[in-house]
Amino acid sequence: MGRSNRETRVAHEYHERTAHSPASVRTSTHSLDWDVKPFPFKVYTDLPPLALPREVDPLAIDTLAALAARPREGAGRVTLADLTALLYYSAGVTKKKTYAGGGEVLFRAAPSTGALYQTEVYVAAGRVDGLEPGLYHFCPGDFALRRLRAGDVRAPLAHAVADETVARRAVTVMLTAIYWRNTWKYQARAYRHLFWDSGTVLAQLLAAGAALGLVPRLYTGFVDADVNRVLGVDAERESALELVALGPEGAPASPLAVVEDLRHPYMPLSPSEVDYPLLREIHAASMLDTPDDVRAWREAGRRVVEEGAPRPLVTLPPPREASGRSLGETIQRRGSTREFGHTPLSAAELATVLWAATRTIDADVPAGLVDLYLIVNAVEGIESGTYSYRPEAHAVELLKAGRYRNESAYLCLEQPIGGDAAAVIYFLAPLARILGAFGNRGYRLANLEAGIAGGRVYLAAYAQGFGASGLTFYDAHVVEFFSPHAAGTDAIFVVALGRAAESGRVTIGTTPTRPRRPSA
Repeated sequence: MGRSNRETRVAHEYHERTAHSPASVRTSTHSLDWDVKPFPFKVYTDLPPLALPREVDPLAIDTLAALAARPREGAGRVTLADLTALLYYSAGVTKKKTYAGGGEVLFRAAPSTGALYQTEVYVAAGRVDGLEPGLYHFCPGDFALRRLRAGDVRAPLAHAVADETVARRAVTVMLTAIYWRNTWKYQARAYRHLFWDSGTVLAQLLAAGAALGLVPRLYTGFVDADVNRVLGVDAERESALELVALGPEGAPASPLAVVEDLRHPYMPLSPSEVDYPLLREIHAASMLDTPDDVRAWREAGRRVVEEGAPRPLVTLPPPREASGRSLGETIQRRGSTREFGHTPLSAAELATVLWAATRTIDADVPAGLVDLYLIVNAVEGIESGTYSYRPEAHAVELLKAGRYRNESAYLCLEQPIGGDAAAVIYFLAPLARILGAFGNRGYRLANLEAGIAGGRVYLAAYAQGFGASGLTFYDAHVVEFFSPHAAGTDAIFVVALGRAAESGRVTIGTTPTRPRRPSA
């Protein structure tokens, strides 16, 4: 599966070196240099924009039906209108807020740690009605595509993912991350955020793709260097994370003899950047080198098995079949809640969120790598305490009864929202076992699965009329709190649920930082 990928000490060391603890947070000297905050859009300066249609499919399918993968039958073709809807509902600008003094914030369809939006979107179009074949970059700022390469590039992508069906699917969407956009605030820990954030984008892209009948399939295994070469990105600063093939199969794309090196200039993001070698090291160590490595990696991953003896379960109510709010409306109105009140959720509301978060998706590797643990503070019909969710039974195990608002706030980096929430979902994963099967690339998978599940939590919560907010956490303390049941796992991500106490927004992954001293 690639020599460097098998040396899993790299992922273990990265996870330990970027873990939060009370000591690490209190002794951090990191401050935000606002003079070099990265520009939130990548704009190619030598390529003309191809404006996308301003009328977007409302995605009238009910949100919960879309999350349940009960879409309409597969579409017979992919149109520019379909692609426009996919891009808008996964990465488009959905809201604009102007502040006194003229400051402006553009909010995207999917949440991002620190509202930094490091996830970039590229499109390999083969058979899209109304769009010439080619490789395109999507810029949310002016809602336009820019063509990076003329001609069909699906064949080299199919070779890179070791699956020839990609060359026959109508279009492939690729997500990358620009490291500096996130490391500016979160330093080397940003590597985790790359997959949380691309996961929330994917949660919405997959739901929208299903709603449009485009039968999306996610690919997490691929020859990194080959995909980066097709995209023309500088892998020291930006790299491919995931690919999604969409649309009906047709005649395969013609093979390309050579994929030429291609670097288009783009507007600098900052006057200067700070490099974080630890992030680049873990990413390079999790790369796959050949299509044979990709095939071996997938086969090794299929041998991951669940362990542990079952405990008595608390049956949850059936998930709601409909929310009364369409997928398009939910994404338009989605936002992270700044402050929760203590009004309880119903058991059905919580059950629906848990069910939606754990729906399987069509992907090149199995899901189920991340476990969901909960602190329940205020849910009608469910005793306050700590739980583990069992998706196969749609039930929870009671681990410990009691009131744990203070403990939950502490675990969430001492943020009050973690204690005020009606329930908090903690995503934990057995990293040693995952890395043993998938190598260092398993670290990507664990964070990505939590990100996709977290994105679905957002959608299911807002569809039902309450709020959600992703949070960061004290790594080891989370595992210790849920042990002995969680022994041998590692904390990956956290999402809090509840009814808002006041209007407002916050982005996922908020981390305390020391403000920079104003210049004299």
